[in-house]
Amino acid sequence: MIDIKQYIIAILVANQFGVLTRVSGLFSRRGFNIDSLTVGETESPEFSRITVALRGDKASKEQIIKQLSKLHDVKEIKEMKPEETVVRELLLIKVKSDDSSRNKIIDAVSVFRSKIVDYTTDSVCIEITGESSKINAFIDLLKPFGIIEMCRTGVVVLQRGIDCLKN
Repeated sequence: MIDIKQYIIAILVANQFGVLTRVSGLFSRRGFNIDSLTVGETESPEFSRITVALRGDKASKEQIIKQLSKLHDVKEIKEMKPEETVVRELLLIKVKSDDSSRNKIIDAVSVFRSKIVDYTTDSVCIEITGESSKINAFIDLLKPFGIIEMCRTGVVVLQRGIDCLKN
């Protein structure tokens, strides 16, 4: 039986035009589905960090890491193990709000330690960060109020302690 798990891979790449296309193209050519993809410049403007969450078996994960390491612009790759990392995701969510629901929404915002970032007479826009399970629970709680729109970033991770992804 194949053991399918979610893996998170951090990739340090040269901060150059076309690198993301080459990295994501490798996933699609190999038939891997990406659950989450985040990209941003690092503390050094020469490099960007790509964080990819994917599902697969151990052999598939090892194959994708091997293929990524062959790309010229890839400087370092590291599997981010859950017990050794800080994992966060950002969600912006807009829900319907009226006089009868507003206090319940504000209570949910307080319990989940999130923040209202926009407030109108008929809607509330909320920002929340945390692990994916927290984000999912918050979405489920707000569904009955009527979700108008939402946007998730995907996961970002840093290794705990002094170790880091560096070139």
